[in-house]
Amino acid sequence: MGRREAASRLLAGAIALLGWFALAAQFALLATLTTAKGGTVLGAALQYLGYFTILTNLLTASVMSAIVLRGGVAATLQAGMTLSIAVVGIIYSLVLRTLWAPTGWQKLVDALLHDVIPVLAVAHWAIFGLRSVIGWRDVPLWLAWPTAFLVVALARGAVDGWYPYPFLDAGQFGYAIVLRNALAITALFAVLAASLIGLDRVLASIARRLSSRSS
Repeated sequence: MGRREAASRLLAGAIALLGWFALAAQFALLATLTTAKGGTVLGAALQYLGYFTILTNLLTASVMSAIVLRGGVAATLQAGMTLSIAVVGIIYSLVLRTLWAPTGWQKLVDALLHDVIPVLAVAHWAIFGLRSVIGWRDVPLWLAWPTAFLVVALARGAVDGWYPYPFLDAGQFGYAIVLRNALAITALFAVLAASLIGLDRVLASIARRLSSRSS
């Protein structure tokens, strides 16, 4: 195992450990709160899995675990994961952070899921991701993930009235406003996807220059 692969696995391992810890802790906190209000653990699990933040952090922790165990994953998978976890951090900072003030363990878990892990995951892709492999053909696949989440979230909300985020609450704001919000988030995904592809090209060029100088 070379130094680069070892460093990649070390950072991936740190991200995976933080991710699995934060995910487990978040479920424990949610289950405790839900049962204290008379709900069930199953109800807590259904709510837990209804958040894009949780699902994307599960994906991130799984990808990072695979990198530790196998040395790497498909370039389009890691890039798509990086895009989604970056959006998690951005949307939380721009829209959701001011809506509540977590304390104690919840504050720590909140910081890990929305701040620390997104930054570290993007850093891992930027430093160790495979270069010159992803392209425009991957964008529809990357956008399929948030689109599928949106469809399921709105369908579930129509059935039981629960929406994971205020900007998706069709019951309160109506579908026209929710559609506008969804289009804005889709545009953010598309812009970041284009930026990811562009950055990949720049990093690939830098790597080639450094390689030619050292040879």
